[in-house]
Amino acid sequence: MFFHKKLSHTITLSPEFLGPRMREYVTKKLYMDIEGTCTGRYGYIIAVVAILEIQMGKVIPGHGSAEFEVKYSAILYMPFRNEVVDAVVGMVNTLGVTAHAGPLSIFITRSLIPTDMKFDPHSNPPSYHSEDQKIEKGTMVRVKITGTRIDATEIFATGTIKEDYLSVIE
Repeated sequence: MFFHKKLSHTITLSPEFLGPRMREYVTKKLYMDIEGTCTGRYGYIIAVVAILEIQMGKVIPGHGSAEFEVKYSAILYMPFRNEVVDAVVGMVNTLGVTAHAGPLSIFITRSLIPTDMKFDPHSNPPSYHSEDQKIEKGTMVRVKITGTRIDATEIFATGTIKEDYLSVIE
């Protein structure tokens, strides 16, 4: 699920960047530090939409650098249980399938793949296949997220394709 949220971040600039283009440096550093990262609390920060406020900097005593508190709005991605997403299969093995929906990695265990799909380790690349479908690396699948685990810098999910209207997208 995607969200639009207002957040803040502290940027530290070394003395050589304190000058007439300081605002530009703070903006560039915010984009580099924030976009594409993951926080356990809010999920993946997809993009910074707008910089709302750059507060007056404070010089760090004995260091010469300055800290700026930047308030910004961003697009966030936080997956939820029972959410249905479209994903691209990245790896297939005897344990199951790993698929990716943007930055999210979803593991689909063998028991949550339809029973008519059999694993074929001798095919190149390895795949699960039935009479009318085949899951291999690069295949698009529709997955229902059954659970998530959030670390400090990454989110992992488990999913199923064993329910109605889930499986290979053609």
